[in-house]
Amino acid sequence: MLIGNRQYKQPSITVDAIIPKLSSILLIKRKKEPYKDTLALPGGFIEYNETAEQAIIREVFEETSLKIQVVDILGVYSDPQRDPRGHVMTIVFISKIHGGKELQGDDAKEIDWVKLKDVDKIKLAFDHSLIVKDYKNWKKIHRTYWTAKDRQSA
Repeated sequence: MLIGNRQYKQPSITVDAIIPKLSSILLIKRKKEPYKDTLALPGGFIEYNETAEQAIIREVFEETSLKIQVVDILGVYSDPQRDPRGHVMTIVFISKIHGGKELQGDDAKEIDWVKLKDVDKIKLAFDHSLIVKDYKNWKKIHRTYWTAKDRQSA
């Protein structure tokens, strides 16, 4: 971005959703690289003139045909190394389904409901294993997270 006569590099911003149902969460199998054929939380890039909340509702619908309502924010994950495409930060929302029918689309090859207790046994895309770990803690104490909170800084 050019401000005045100075050029600034900026990270890209994405959103991801934790969508629980009973003792499971919704994961998608990625259709494209990076992490093709790997399970991930549904989500994607925020578009210009779109709020983060609008983006996650749109992205989940595009990938799963499900209509969601944002319930809470889990946190913000901004480690510059979290995405092989470059510096991509994500805002993670906890959401609930309020309509639609499960049908994979857009970047999702498949939709899977995975038991929360079994997610640790699966390799997830990006830093989604860390995000799910934080979600498990959120369920107990309802606190938000960010990249370095209660973690050793790099």
